[in-house]
Amino acid sequence: MKQTPSKPVQSPFNKEVQTVFFKILKEAKALLATLEREELRYSLIREDRLSDSLSRIIHEFCNPLLYLRLESDIDGKLSIRYGFEPCEDYAHITVAFTRFLYKATMREATSQNIEDSIKTSFFIHNPDEMYAYLEEQMKHHTFHLIKYKPAAVRRKQMKAA
Repeated sequence: MKQTPSKPVQSPFNKEVQTVFFKILKEAKALLATLEREELRYSLIREDRLSDSLSRIIHEFCNPLLYLRLESDIDGKLSIRYGFEPCEDYAHITVAFTRFLYKATMREATSQNIEDSIKTSFFIHNPDEMYAYLEEQMKHHTFHLIKYKPAAVRRKQMKAA
């Protein structure tokens, strides 16, 4: 008998993982918005809401500096995968992203213990190359440009000038 695929289980754990994932995504976009270089604010986004597969990508964000993915495993349990470009010039972005990711998923910050939702069985250590590959393929992703928003310190300097 063929097993019928279903959507990820909407358990309290999964709801918390999904909520936290979108908080992390919002913070990642806010960090990237402070970059003046437009090409570093480009992103590719994949949303797979209609897949009939049990193991699937639900939301994927790929940028030349940061990578973030919400996925469902074969049992319907949600997990988060991430990555960043090891680049000294933008370490302030990648370090802030990583610190926020772990701070947002720590036991003390959530109603459910979702610390084990962070998966590092494969780590995207070069999102720049992945971004270039996905941009060429463009099968499942859509292109987005994050609007530039200078950091608060930079805005004050611009007003004073």
